[in-house]
Amino acid sequence: MLRGLATISFFADEVEAAGEWYAELLGARPYFRVPGPDGRAVYLEFRVGDHQHELGLIDARFRPGAAGAVAGEPGGAVAYWHVDDLEGAVERLVSMGARVHEKITARGEGTGFATASVVDPFGNVLGVMTNPHYLRMLTAGR
Repeated sequence: MLRGLATISFFADEVEAAGEWYAELLGARPYFRVPGPDGRAVYLEFRVGDHQHELGLIDARFRPGAAGAVAGEPGGAVAYWHVDDLEGAVERLVSMGARVHEKITARGEGTGFATASVVDPFGNVLGVMTNPHYLRMLTAGR
C-alpha cells in the first residue's frame, strides 16, 4: 500500500530562519515559497536527494492540532507516503486501529496534491498523500 516517501513536513515558528538553516545544510535554496500576509514565508519547499523528495517547512501555526496541542500528544515532523487511493488508505489504517490525526485535505486547488494523517496504535503520526510529483518521478525512472 505505501508506495514511497513523498514529502516530509517540519514545522517551525520562524519559517524564514528554518529555511536559511536548511538551505545551508542542503546546499540549495527552496524552489517553492508561499508568502504570508506580511510577505514572510509560511511555507518553503526543497527537493532533496537522488529522488528529489520534498522537504516542506511550514509555519507552526498550521501544525495539525496546534491550537489544542497537549504535552505527550503526537506532533513534530510528519512523513507522508504516496498512496494511489487516499480515501481507501485512510479507511484501511483506521480499520487497523489508527485514529485520524488530520482529515483528508486538498493542497492547492486542482493540483492533485492531498494529504491526511493518522496516529497509529503506538502513538506515531503516519502521513499519506496523493502526490503527482512522486508519480512523475516514478515514471521518469522507468
